[in-house]
Amino acid sequence: MKKYIVEFIGTFFLVFTVGNAVHSGSPLAPLAIGASLAVMIFAGGHISGGHFNPAVTIAVWLRGKCPAKDVVPYWIAQFAAGLIAALLVVKLHGHATSAAHGMRSSAIVEFLFTFALAWVVLQTATAKGTAGNSFYGLAIGFTVLAGAVSVGPISGGAFNPAVGLGVVSMGFEKLSQLWIYLGADLAGGAAAALAFKALTED
Repeated sequence: MKKYIVEFIGTFFLVFTVGNAVHSGSPLAPLAIGASLAVMIFAGGHISGGHFNPAVTIAVWLRGKCPAKDVVPYWIAQFAAGLIAALLVVKLHGHATSAAHGMRSSAIVEFLFTFALAWVVLQTATAKGTAGNSFYGLAIGFTVLAGAVSVGPISGGAFNPAVGLGVVSMGFEKLSQLWIYLGADLAGGAAAALAFKALTED
């Protein structure tokens, strides 16, 4: 149960930061989001692995470092946290105006940067060659920062189905975009696990 609570806390603060940072209109919003993820990973990684993302959970499970019995409880904790954080943001700021994104371009960039995110997680937090390092949280957070800055305008820059649920619930994205965040992001996480297993000695 401790692992699931930690997954809830980390995902909650990630999505809560996303909502408030985007509402602020600050050009530093992507940095705030990446930093939030990094510090939550440092805070909770030793307890739950610090996934805070259903796509990362599926990647770590396929890689063999997450028990199958934890996958669904992790997802429940992550999606519940994303929804509750979103509802609190709506309470604070009201409903946002939905952006318009192309479905095909959104799917492409969401797949690619979720792949990148899960790849970095697997290589820095689960690989034998980087075991015991102290930089994994920064590497993961900066991957999200890079994605948010470079392709955020194309897809909304979720790279995380729980964040996707959050931004749709806050009104930043249309409901149709949720299926991109679910399908493309989970596929990106799974592809990263397959690439890791094919390319990394462990």
